[in-house]
Amino acid sequence: MWAAWLRFRLPLDPIADHGTWGYLSPALRKLTGAEFGHTYGRNFIYPGFIYLLLRGFGDFRAITATQHVLGLLAGAILLVTWQRLRVFVANPRIGPVAHSALGLLAAAIFLWASDPIQFEMGLRPEGISAFLISLNLYVAIQFIACFFVEGRRIASIAYGIATVFSSIALASAKPSFWLASIVMVLPVAMFFFQRGLMWEKVALGGGAAVSAVLLLLPEHFLSRNDKESETLLPSVLFAIHADLIRDQMAEDLRRDAKVPYSREWLERVYAALSAEIKEAIAANHFRTLGFDPDYLMYGKEYHKDSFAVQLRREFGGNVSALSTFYWFYYWRIWRERPLLVVKKIARQMAIFYAPKCPAYHLRKFLPLTDEYNRGMTSLSSEAYRKVWTTYPPAVEFMGRVELLARRAPIVQQPAYIRRPLGLLAETYVPLLLIALAASAAVLLQERYRKHLGWLAALVLVAYMYNAAACLEVAVIHSLDYRRYITVQMFPALLAQFLALWFVLESAIEMRTRAKSSCSDTGSMYRSGPDAGYG
Repeated sequence: MWAAWLRFRLPLDPIADHGTWGYLSPALRKLTGAEFGHTYGRNFIYPGFIYLLLRGFGDFRAITATQHVLGLLAGAILLVTWQRLRVFVANPRIGPVAHSALGLLAAAIFLWASDPIQFEMGLRPEGISAFLISLNLYVAIQFIACFFVEGRRIASIAYGIATVFSSIALASAKPSFWLASIVMVLPVAMFFFQRGLMWEKVALGGGAAVSAVLLLLPEHFLSRNDKESETLLPSVLFAIHADLIRDQMAEDLRRDAKVPYSREWLERVYAALSAEIKEAIAANHFRTLGFDPDYLMYGKEYHKDSFAVQLRREFGGNVSALSTFYWFYYWRIWRERPLLVVKKIARQMAIFYAPKCPAYHLRKFLPLTDEYNRGMTSLSSEAYRKVWTTYPPAVEFMGRVELLARRAPIVQQPAYIRRPLGLLAETYVPLLLIALAASAAVLLQERYRKHLGWLAALVLVAYMYNAAACLEVAVIHSLDYRRYITVQMFPALLAQFLALWFVLESAIEMRTRAKSSCSDTGSMYRSGPDAGYG
């Protein structure tokens, strides 16, 4: 009840930002008589979610309300998942009451923290990400339990299909989780390497294929009419690695290297890129990159003269040629400057694996007036107004946002939640290191592996989930974008509590065996041939 009150006491009008239009405009176009389609390369799942809610309720507040409900469900799924994990330990040393208390604490921290609530108020896929992540982890753990531990074949097929479906849905809605989703699908892939089980493999494979078709085929057809889909990934890679690409261009010009572009043209592009990077450095708020890649892609305050727009003009609007250029120089720095690219990735990973894990935000206050003001500005361009002014609920929504931009409440994160979040932030890396050491000790010794082997493996998988999500962003984008980190709070929280339980179980198990060993040794000496003789 408290978690629900924390959510529904706040304004229900969702908060927009500069990336919202890519998710909102497909729904608005469909609602005003045009075709539902791609905008700015955004996947159809979240725009479709918005469309269904606006179609059903005709009110933007239904979006935030639904996302709050999904956030509450994510907390409930966390608790159910935690209870299910107990099946992986035969005769656990931690009693059921203590185990349940740990699960309740984890769920309470997630439900009472301000970051999940803020995400649920946004017009972005982060608003439903916690629910999708929780569902993905739950069905994957159910599959592992049903197949590898309990031997329930029918249930294994159902949960295996659900794992594939939820993994694709999560990665489609939030592409920064593609690699993490693959980690969750690996146990399902292992199913197909088991001997026999022919019809089970056919059923699971067929269900997985249908899941992929249902989620990926619509995306394929919708993206064909969106030119931004072709350039989105390569343009992001180019902007994120712009400093390395600039230096490589300079080297190519100095050595007169053989590249598929004329020297005169490359000199012009190099000069423009160098000038834009200087301005991007001045506008920088990216600690590890040293420049602002958004400035290169969108320009100052998203005006039309960004470097990306200039480069598009250089190619005469030829999207394929532009994408080819982006890809050429991205792969060229991998070939010519691999160590520098790897260093960039390492710096990005270090953001998450810092002494204080940034997945947990410790701020005291969040002024919603600032958020609504930015949201109102992001949707106020003339091109956007032409679309949303034709849909009355959108006009009403913008009217309410204008009022909230002046007098919205302040979200407070009390000390009773900041303290555990701070403790979790400080112990993420230490717990990871302890869990790795304990896992090695357990998995390398048969006497411990039989009892705690599955729990050790699950701890490693849980931490791999975070690592995979971070690695994907570190390679493609930047973890300086805070939303890529804080959206990982749910899996980070589960991983830490799982590691804590595992460490406690391991410590008690090892201590019990040590005592038993000492007792057996003492008994042997007392019952030996010289027992009773002085």
